[in-house]
Amino acid sequence: MIVAAALVTYAAVLAVVAPRLLREAAWSERAPRLAVCLWQALSLSVLAAAVLAGLALAVPSVPFNINLAEMLQACVVSLRDSYATASSASVAGSGLAVVAVLLIRVAFCATAGLLQSARARREHALKLAILARPAPALGAVILAHETAAAYCLPGRNRRIVLTTAALDALGEQELAAVLAHERAHLAGRHHLALAGADTLVRAFPAVPLFTVARREIGRLLELAADDAASRRHPRLSIATALTVLAAGGGEEVGLAAGGPTALGRVHRLLAPANPLGLVRTMAGGTLAVVLLLVPIAIAAGPLLGLGHTLYCPLPAVPPPAS
Repeated sequence: MIVAAALVTYAAVLAVVAPRLLREAAWSERAPRLAVCLWQALSLSVLAAAVLAGLALAVPSVPFNINLAEMLQACVVSLRDSYATASSASVAGSGLAVVAVLLIRVAFCATAGLLQSARARREHALKLAILARPAPALGAVILAHETAAAYCLPGRNRRIVLTTAALDALGEQELAAVLAHERAHLAGRHHLALAGADTLVRAFPAVPLFTVARREIGRLLELAADDAASRRHPRLSIATALTVLAAGGGEEVGLAAGGPTALGRVHRLLAPANPLGLVRTMAGGTLAVVLLLVPIAIAAGPLLGLGHTLYCPLPAVPPPAS
């Protein structure tokens, strides 16, 4: 019970305090990919703590002992005590139910989300095959539309889509910068990071952490794509293109260069901050690893107990009296 309570407390505190600190961290825009990793680690840490809390209720903690006979004896006693009464068996059963519900919920939502996204992208690709014309020189397809927009369609039939209005409004340098931005999305497989965040939002809509994480990951991935484009193209060209595409957005099945975050990104491009140093980057990476390891460290006792139950013989059931 103590371990389960510690894990629940850890998850609750982390879910409430950490998002505000990470969202307000000024350095996140200087290292958007690192910030994405931290949001992912934070979300997984909270989920892992909840799962391990249920496991801690179901599995007795058995202290390790190099004396095999004593360890087996402790295991038998611990198992017997854990399931000896109706109340203790109920607690253990509740723990197993929590673990099962959480894991099944995540697996179901992940599968449903992936299938839905794949179907939507496939249907959109079929529409593009009919309505759009290929532009091999640009590595994109052109869709006749009065709104200036540019987006990429990830997945098996990946492609970049430009509207005719975008082609008319963008200059040569701006167009090249937009294409580089969209290629960065495709090369980085950013849709997978968004799919993972979408899964947690769909599975646990009442948890604000996952909603905030999804929004921030989407914003940070746009910054990361801007940074990738700025390595080969002037920041001014990217910023100019964003002002043109700001109102355009893109389809829900793709990742767009414009959209609601465009104006904030323009300011960032025109007033760039120094990249995060190596030491701070390594510190951020270490923090992400720590976030993933803390729940495991708290639950180390029950996890060892789970391993021991694979080898501990259950007490023999005496034969019925004749």
